[in-house]
Amino acid sequence: MIERPLVVGLVTGLVFGDVREGVMMGAALGAVDIGGALSAEPVTATVLATTFSIILNVNTKAALALAVPIGVFAAFISMFLKNIVMNVFAPLVDKVAATNNQKGLVRLHFGMWFLNYFLFSLVTFFSVLAGAKPVQQLVNEIPKNLMAGLSATGGLLPAVGFAILMRMLWSKQLSPYYFLGFILAAYMKLPSVAVAAVGIIIVVIQWMRDKQLMALENNQKELAAGEVKNHIDNQNNESEQEEEDFFS
Repeated sequence: MIERPLVVGLVTGLVFGDVREGVMMGAALGAVDIGGALSAEPVTATVLATTFSIILNVNTKAALALAVPIGVFAAFISMFLKNIVMNVFAPLVDKVAATNNQKGLVRLHFGMWFLNYFLFSLVTFFSVLAGAKPVQQLVNEIPKNLMAGLSATGGLLPAVGFAILMRMLWSKQLSPYYFLGFILAAYMKLPSVAVAAVGIIIVVIQWMRDKQLMALENNQKELAAGEVKNHIDNQNNESEQEEEDFFS
């Protein structure tokens, strides 16, 4: 979980002396890759967005909009490292595994882990080191109308994230809960904490109901098994009684 934007934003905020801004930026970038969807690489995007916001005094939403394309590019770099560079070691891994060399496998595992993240950390480090002045010049030259557009675009990103999740998770069974949450937030103006509390209550109620149904189902199975056993016992008793009557 140390790669999650909330943690990375906290660490970056500690480094640059503004923990509050780092946590806020991490929360704004708090997306993860779901299924086959490719989102921005979380570490680079969060570090750059937090750097732009703290060092360059860029609006939070504008910094988010500027950092996301860089994060997407960093995601392709990450894919290149993991899917191409690391595959160079695949024959060596197969060779070590074929001889059951467990110590060699451990060394290869952590060696490739260190190499992958070391190379990627260089990308992030030099992006921050060399990117401050160019980005500062870019920000100074951005017209106010364009900056307002970047802020609006940054505000739309959470909606895009929810849309991606809904596309992958949507079902008829879950739709009532979605509309309930929408009504609570949009029309009843409940804060997110209150909506989350309602969700927890619904989860507990559903869990208790499922538990009762499972207990009832188990009882029915036990009763059915008992009836079958009694039927078999009665048949055995009848057979024994018939044998006794025959021999008597």
